[in-house]
Amino acid sequence: MSEAGDTSPQPGKTGQPKAGDRRRARALAMQGLYQRHFSKTPISDIEAEFMIDNDMGKVDLLYFRDLLRGVHREQAELDKLLEPFLDRPLPEVDPVELAIVRLGAYELKYRIDVPYRVVINEGIEMAKRFGGTEGHKFVNSILDKLSRRLRLAETRPR
Repeated sequence: MSEAGDTSPQPGKTGQPKAGDRRRARALAMQGLYQRHFSKTPISDIEAEFMIDNDMGKVDLLYFRDLLRGVHREQAELDKLLEPFLDRPLPEVDPVELAIVRLGAYELKYRIDVPYRVVINEGIEMAKRFGGTEGHKFVNSILDKLSRRLRLAETRPR
């Protein structure tokens, strides 16, 4: 910690937060979004609860907050982006997979500093860890199609 009480992530040698810190931020944000899906607890309360109940020492806190708050704030817009690629109505999507694809959609649209392949791979890994048996295939399909729409310059064959 750089100052007393400062819990901001320690940057790696490049000045950027470490990949593992962002991975943990994504996983916690996804879990918070999942919790919000069922509880309707205010997002600020979920954030505070996660800050207390989890070891945030190796989490990119700014990224965690951006993902949790941003996905919540932009949920209607994200759902509109996702719906054309879904093979079922939104309410029928597994809540874990829904939280993951919303988070991925947010990163693809609003976090252009994160390469689209990282967004897709991180989504797949979260689905393997937290989702159903075939959930990672669903997440891969949705985020891959969405990335071609939102990141055309990045996904265009060279």
